[in-house]
Amino acid sequence: MSMNNEKQITAKMMSFVQALGKPLVAFIVSLGYLSQFVAKSVYNCFMPPFYVRLLGRQFMNMGFYSLPVVGLTTLFAGMVIAIQTYSGISKYGAESAVATVVLISVTRELAPVLSALMVAGRIGAAMAAEIGTMRVTEQIDALVTLSANPFRYLIAPRVWAGIIVMPLLVLFGDVIGIFGGYVVGIYKLDFNPANYINNTMSNLQSIDIMTGVIKACVFGFIISIMGCYHGYRSKGGAQGVGEATTNAVVSSSILILIFNYLITEMIFSR
Repeated sequence: MSMNNEKQITAKMMSFVQALGKPLVAFIVSLGYLSQFVAKSVYNCFMPPFYVRLLGRQFMNMGFYSLPVVGLTTLFAGMVIAIQTYSGISKYGAESAVATVVLISVTRELAPVLSALMVAGRIGAAMAAEIGTMRVTEQIDALVTLSANPFRYLIAPRVWAGIIVMPLLVLFGDVIGIFGGYVVGIYKLDFNPANYINNTMSNLQSIDIMTGVIKACVFGFIISIMGCYHGYRSKGGAQGVGEATTNAVVSSSILILIFNYLITEMIFSR
């Protein structure tokens, strides 16, 4: 009986280790594939030929068509921050700090993070769906047959577009978000317009703008890479494309939040 018990315990331990190790091994393998994909994508971003027309199309898709989403998101974020800040600090008689709090919150955090999350949901999913459809319908294999490098033709324009367009969207979001705080401050909280603008301008620092721009460049790279990666490795027909789209949005959103903290820690940890 003791031998049987030992065998059962050993079998249970082995099954537990296998159940624990299988997803870990799968994660490490996926990380390796992702690292290889990122390395190839970065390398081909600097190698000719450069497809300027495709780059312009990605500029339009990621930049111009994302302006309404980014504008609405940052506008209401700035308005909410103004109301919440006023309700929290008015009891201490520090109402004049509302403009400063709105400025710092929007430029450092809200505009880059919320804009990136909106673009990830809109563009990251579209990239994964488009490239995933090309993968399952063997269009990418056809490109290889025609001696066209898929990384230079499909991936590089999207990566460059993400890196260049996201900072512009964030700067646009900065203006709209601060304007939203201004509207609430003037028309709801009865602040003096000249004093509000003076407080905003006097507390505006280059580090605030640069923080948002740096984050935007990193977030744009993440959105493009994750959308292209999951689309490029999709398989299994329509279901595989759907899974790739979902994975692209989820992974991009998680990485955006992680790198948001890391960048903030590097810049403001002194």
